[in-house]
Amino acid sequence: MIERPIHLELVHRVEFTRNLFSPVNSVLADIVSKCRDDHSSRFIVFVDGGVVGGNQNLLREIISWFNARDGELELVDSAIVLPGGEPCKNDWSLIPEIWDKINKNNIDRHSFIMAIGGGAFLDMVGFAASTAHRGVRLIRVPTTSLSQGDGGVGVKNGVNFFGKKNWIGSFAVPYAVINDFSFLETLDDKSKRAGIIEAIKVALVRSKEFFLQIEERAEELFNLDQDALEYVIQRSAEEHVDHISTSGDPYELGSARPLDYGHWVAHKLEQISSFKIGHGEAVAIGVAVDLIYSKLVGVISEADCFRILKLIQSVGFKIYSPELEKTESGKSIILHGLEEFREHLGGILTITLVPEIGRKIEVNQMDKEEILNAINELHNGRKLYS
Repeated sequence: MIERPIHLELVHRVEFTRNLFSPVNSVLADIVSKCRDDHSSRFIVFVDGGVVGGNQNLLREIISWFNARDGELELVDSAIVLPGGEPCKNDWSLIPEIWDKINKNNIDRHSFIMAIGGGAFLDMVGFAASTAHRGVRLIRVPTTSLSQGDGGVGVKNGVNFFGKKNWIGSFAVPYAVINDFSFLETLDDKSKRAGIIEAIKVALVRSKEFFLQIEERAEELFNLDQDALEYVIQRSAEEHVDHISTSGDPYELGSARPLDYGHWVAHKLEQISSFKIGHGEAVAIGVAVDLIYSKLVGVISEADCFRILKLIQSVGFKIYSPELEKTESGKSIILHGLEEFREHLGGILTITLVPEIGRKIEVNQMDKEEILNAINELHNGRKLYS
């Protein structure tokens, strides 16, 4: 047998800016210059249709920005607009459509694919990019609070299949992520707020200091103050990237998924509601279920549990949905999420719980009766924590 270790040194770059395609903004050019050869770097750009709707001048700004750098950076085609949102991850036909554009424009492994959009759109385009030529360099430009603080700064790509989230996918470190905060100003309130829960989540499993900072800004965050929102999203992105780069398991070969705290409920809840419940809303409810469950089984104190629930509600999230109590043939549907989560993880079921703010533990089983008791307590007492 031949056995040799293989070590890859990958750099995960996340930049923060405003008005990325302003004529005077050089962030993109500066990032590309880190690897540019003597010849012009070739780009193909895919844009989330929902983003275009809220940014009427975006396509013209992209073309103008690249035209001003002719000879240095080449835009090989007009920016290509595709559907975004969670439905794009359910439409497999979009993947070969992207491959076709990559092929016809002679994009190779030394070229760049840029994806501008929300988290689902980045997942979908990222999967196509990671499988074309076995991986073309990808620059992500997340446009939502969720994607700027969480999913968009990660290394996972994927689309839904068999009615399950991210059943087909890949791991690939993007060449760069550029968070342009000006996109946040175009979002509706629900989309602005969604990223706050992922910030609370990562604070719960990694940093009490960050949790306290969110608490201090709770009223500003409830009112969606732009400065407070940008601060929390940037810190959230930093915590997520630090975990990915230092956890020793960036491609999730083990069974633990601390950044998926609260997500076993959230993913199933989205599915039960036919995705009428958004990801941020679902994560808030999922975290609430796991918190009450942890209180019932003696993992977390009542004081810490209620303090966290109060914060979640004070920044504008609900912690209960009737969808939690749906049944099929007399059995709870939400409990199916445990096995689906285990299958998604691979190996044994591993659920992250929080025994105190800023610290996590992993458990390999959950008491299903206590989960149902937790849901019942949320149903009856959800107004008591605010």
